[in-house]
Amino acid sequence: MDNLKIGNYIQNLRKAAKLTQKELAEKLNISFQAVSKWETGESLPDTGILLELCDILNTSVDKLLNGGTIAVSGRKLMHVQDVIDGFQHLEAVGKCFGENCTFYTGMIEGINNKMNIDILEYLADPNYRQVMYAEVIIQWILEGNTVDIDEVETMFENKRMVEMIKRYLEKTEGNE
Repeated sequence: MDNLKIGNYIQNLRKAAKLTQKELAEKLNISFQAVSKWETGESLPDTGILLELCDILNTSVDKLLNGGTIAVSGRKLMHVQDVIDGFQHLEAVGKCFGENCTFYTGMIEGINNKMNIDILEYLADPNYRQVMYAEVIIQWILEGNTVDIDEVETMFENKRMVEMIKRYLEKTEGNE
């Protein structure tokens, strides 16, 4: 890690947020000297305040610790069509094995219990279905992976879900 690069990035974000070192320090319950040390590269923020610092500065931890560079190596890309196919395969299990098959009913009961929903009811409603697609994508993003936002915008009718996915991408990948 390049402490000076990280410090410059923190300083630029702080100034963009129109905060003084003292104001940022007060929000984090630390001394302004600590903020000054970060910005000069003398030290790095404590891990205990990284998430809060990133939230205040509207960036992600990986981007902050890379001095403003988006670190995407190792991230896997999920395609929206794969999510849609996954739910269709889930429904196909009932058609293939029979809806009264113990394997199928156990699978549905397990999903319902784990997620506290009635998945078959959700699958029957196009709006709920898109919410479930978004939930799968958001979980994927939270695991450190990514999705092509242009594909999301094309495949989703529910614009609220698109905006939510965008926010998660911005927080985890540092997209502007």
